[in-house]
Amino acid sequence: MILVILQRESIYIWYYLSLQLRLIAPYWGLGILLGSVVSVFGKKRISRLFLFLNSRKLGIIGIIPASLLGIASPLCLYGTLPVAASFSEKGMREDWLAAFMMSSILLNPQLLMFSAILGRQMFLYRLYFSFTGGVIAGILIYIFYSKSGFFTFEEFGERKSKDTHPNLLLRFLLNIFRNIKVTGPYFLAGIVLTAVYQRYVPQDIIGNLFGPGNKGFGVLSAAALGVPLYVCGGGTIPLLHDWLISGMSKGAGVAFMISGPATKLTNLSALKSVLGLQKFILYIGFIIVYAIISGLIVNII
Repeated sequence: MILVILQRESIYIWYYLSLQLRLIAPYWGLGILLGSVVSVFGKKRISRLFLFLNSRKLGIIGIIPASLLGIASPLCLYGTLPVAASFSEKGMREDWLAAFMMSSILLNPQLLMFSAILGRQMFLYRLYFSFTGGVIAGILIYIFYSKSGFFTFEEFGERKSKDTHPNLLLRFLLNIFRNIKVTGPYFLAGIVLTAVYQRYVPQDIIGNLFGPGNKGFGVLSAAALGVPLYVCGGGTIPLLHDWLISGMSKGAGVAFMISGPATKLTNLSALKSVLGLQKFILYIGFIIVYAIISGLIVNII
C-alpha cells in the first residue's frame, strides 16, 4: 500500500516538475545566453563607458546612467565590488558608485531575462524599481555622505577575468558553461520546490497571505520572506511565478524581488566589509523600507 502511494505521488511530482521545466527552462536558457553575451562582449565596454561618463563631470545627474550601467553589468556583487573599487581609485564619485552597486545588486541581464516568465507587467516593474533603487541610493549618498565618504574598498582589488581564452567562440562557450554550472543547481532546486508546492500546498493559502485582499500585510510578509528564502534569482523565479498565479498580489511580488537579492547572505557578507557595521545597518533599513514602499505603490496602482 505504501509503495503504491509513493509511486502515485512520484507520478504527480514528475508531472508538476516536467510542466515547470517546459514552461520556465526556455527563459532560463535565454538568460544564460544573454548573460554570457554581455559578459564576454560587453563587460569591458560597460567599464569604459562608466569611466568616460566620469570624465564628463555630469554631477549628480550621473547617477542615472550609473544606475542603468549597474543593471547592464553581468557581474554578481563579488565581481562588482572589485570593479567599484577600481572606479573609486580612479576618482569616481561615491553617489555614482552607490547607484551602480545598488542597481547591480537588484538586477542583471540574466536575471532580467529570467523574470520575463512573470509577465510583461512584472518584468517592467522589476526593471523600473531596480533602476529607481539605484537612483535613490545615489541621491541619499549625495545628500548625507558627499563629504564624509561611504565606502571602504581596501580589501577589494580588481580580480582577474576568467574570460581570457584567445579564441572568442571558446571564450563565449566557456562562459555559458560557467553560468550553467553556477545557476543550474539553484534553478533545478527552485523547479523541484515549486513542484512540491503545487502538489501539497493549497493555492488559497498564498492568496490569503499575499493576495489583493491583504495588501499591506502581504507586502510586509513578502519583503520579510525574501530575506531568508532568496538564494539565487534563477531558483526563486519558478516559485514566485507560481505564487503570482496562486493569487499573490503584484505589489507583494515586487517587494520580494527587491528584498531578496539585496539581502542575499553572500551579498550581505561582502557589503559588511565595505560598509562597516553602522552603514551596513542603514543599508538593511533602506532595503526593507524601499521594498515595502515599492510594493505598496504597485498595489495602489
